[in-house]
Amino acid sequence: MESKSLATARRMRALEPSATLAMAARASAMTASGIDVIDLSVGEPDFPTPAHICRAAEEAIRAGKTKYTPAAGIPQLKKAVADDYSRRTGLAITPAQVVVSNGAKHSLHNVFTAVLDEGDEVIVPTPYWVSYAELIKLAGAKPVLLETRIEDDFKLHADALRAAVTPKTRMLLLCSPSNPTGVVYTAAELGALADVAIERDLAVVADEIYDQLVFDGRPSVSFPTLRPGLADRTVVVAGVSKTYSMTGWRIGWTIAPEPLSKAIGNLQSQETSNPCSVSQHAAVAALTGPQECVAEMLRAFEKRRDLVAGRLKAMSGVRIPEIGGAFYAFFDIREPLKRMAGKGIATSMQWSETLLEKHHVALVAGSAFGAEGFVRMSFAASEEKLSAGLDRIAAFLDAG
Repeated sequence: MESKSLATARRMRALEPSATLAMAARASAMTASGIDVIDLSVGEPDFPTPAHICRAAEEAIRAGKTKYTPAAGIPQLKKAVADDYSRRTGLAITPAQVVVSNGAKHSLHNVFTAVLDEGDEVIVPTPYWVSYAELIKLAGAKPVLLETRIEDDFKLHADALRAAVTPKTRMLLLCSPSNPTGVVYTAAELGALADVAIERDLAVVADEIYDQLVFDGRPSVSFPTLRPGLADRTVVVAGVSKTYSMTGWRIGWTIAPEPLSKAIGNLQSQETSNPCSVSQHAAVAALTGPQECVAEMLRAFEKRRDLVAGRLKAMSGVRIPEIGGAFYAFFDIREPLKRMAGKGIATSMQWSETLLEKHHVALVAGSAFGAEGFVRMSFAASEEKLSAGLDRIAAFLDAG
């Protein structure tokens, strides 16, 4: 008789795996078998971590900084985060408001666990990053997926937000620059949403992990800077992964009112203890050292954006929003899907799977981001690889 003692909890039965990582794993397996796969699925900069950051990690190891640290992060890194954010945004914060975690995904989990109660609702504009809804559900709360339109550049309007609020609504979750769309909200657009948050007494989580990857000279606007008192109801989530090409170092953080930061630190002390000690010292060097590396990567991403956007716009039936930041193109394939329906390709997942199997390009289906009929392409890859991938995508569309 099969034992039920290790049957999974109900919360796990509803948990969906990461579609992004699943597609990347399939692409990796095909590559390992000798197939020439162009993997444009994962949002990971292809640049090496800058040398001065790596040297700081090596020095930390040689100095024996390989032991436990305070659970919420070493004082030097908390100060570096506070100083960097205050300098760039003009909003003065203190190290006591910072909690350093094992990547921004862990930071989001900490916030949802520390703030949300069973049955609370969180408004999440779609398209949304694949992990948002699952992390909210793990905290016992309910993600309320609020659809936006490509005609509006996938931006949530204040009237739509106001209409979606119920007595159970506790929180609004925003991401600008956006994963998966690359869209960047203006200060006026965010300010209108801030007014609703204040009016309806909502907490706000501002995912600003791409805040320094903004194109065309646009200002990088941090949500809590928009209105007096807004910082008292906002948690900013950020980290070093995207800005400094440090995805594997696993350093993210939250910036929040001090009482909440203390609670998050207590939670983390029971969950994981501190993030990697060596990575923390590397992150200090990232934030306090030379910043030319950030500008160089930004220029490269902007050039790649121009290449990808131009090519996609020229493809029959394909539409994209204005890509203002990050390194994603989220494009509309609803018209091509109509042409391919007779071939058994009716969904974005089927389209993406067929593209991978027949043309060996890995993208991520829009259904994973709450937007059926769309596909996400990462342009965190060389121009040569992007051009080759776009050639294959165009050939697939032409064949349909």
